[in-house]
Amino acid sequence: MQHQGTVTLETERLILRRFTVSDADEMYRNWASSEEVAKFLTWEPHANAEETAGLLKLWVSDYEKPDCYNWVLELKSEGIVIGNISVVRICEETKCAVLGWCLGTQWWGRGYMSEAGNAVLRYLFETVGMNRICANHDIGNPKSGRVMQKIGMQYEGTLRQHGFARGRVFDDVWYGILAEDYRRMQHG
Repeated sequence: MQHQGTVTLETERLILRRFTVSDADEMYRNWASSEEVAKFLTWEPHANAEETAGLLKLWVSDYEKPDCYNWVLELKSEGIVIGNISVVRICEETKCAVLGWCLGTQWWGRGYMSEAGNAVLRYLFETVGMNRICANHDIGNPKSGRVMQKIGMQYEGTLRQHGFARGRVFDDVWYGILAEDYRRMQHG
């Protein structure tokens, strides 16, 4: 693999870019403070924009690492940030990346996350040289699984009582895509 870090990616409607600390107010307002967004995720909703700014300071410092992949999703039309997508874990030996994402509720159901996911897959497979990209979701959150399907990931299995987030155990549903699957999709 040739780690390149978080570079700016562009889609029809989105700019995927590095976070800045100045994104804290919008991130807090648009998704980080939302109980509905955090319901199936590993973190608690943020109490205030200062908490969000503190997290962003850590994330911004992580950009110095060449294997840090963490994008904020900015709407081209309005210049506002609406969510994020990131690599939450990398296994160097198998060239595997695990993706995670979240999006403000106001933008759910409009195809933004699958649009961002496709851009990230393209970058990770074609530029970085990943061999496998996967993602998982709480069984109670099938909408996240639909995003995984839309970007070409295949259902790989449900690990019963495997996930743990926010004080509860849940069945963990896994999807994945290999570089060879991705290439077939591009040429098929």
